[in-house]
Amino acid sequence: MFAPGAGRPLAAVGAVLVVVGALVAGGFVPDRAVSGAVVAGVGALWVFFAIFFRDPDRAPGGGVVSAADGRVRGVEREGDRWRISVFMNVTDVHVNRLPWDARVESVAEAGSGYRPAYRPDADHNVQRAYRFATSLGTVEVVQMTGVLARRLVSFVRSGSEGRKGDRFGMIVLGSRVDVLLPAARATPTVRVGDRVRAGTTTIARENP
Repeated sequence: MFAPGAGRPLAAVGAVLVVVGALVAGGFVPDRAVSGAVVAGVGALWVFFAIFFRDPDRAPGGGVVSAADGRVRGVEREGDRWRISVFMNVTDVHVNRLPWDARVESVAEAGSGYRPAYRPDADHNVQRAYRFATSLGTVEVVQMTGVLARRLVSFVRSGSEGRKGDRFGMIVLGSRVDVLLPAARATPTVRVGDRVRAGTTTIARENP
């Protein structure tokens, strides 16, 4: 299964691959080494996009689940909220999922620049913040750009409702997703360095 929006780039690269293959088969590229390299290069690009846009079905995990695939880069208390930050590599699944049953209150743009997502000053990068109304109170999820990841995609808008694990957006080519939880209602269960999967890995438990 592929993420929404994957059809266009996959079809475009596939069409190029067909054209290049036809040119090679027709003898229009006589140098075998060159023709082989071109076909292999275009084929590898199609495989890369197919892997990048993969979107496997997943059953939601327990507790508050991760919004992104990747590695936990930060678990920090900020006043009355916990911030759990996940860094996404280019090889991770890039579809983001709801950490809890929620209704979208707002989707807002902020920030400027495209610093490496692992740096502290990346907090000021171009980003998209989703404010969710949940049974835990207000939960915020922030999609953040990086050096290569400059396209933020939303599948929801204000007023949308969803269940834990539902898809709400994606980031093209990696970067970072932060989940901010009310400290009075939830306690983190992950540590820096842990690997997590969107929609399935528990990152926090609801306080009794």
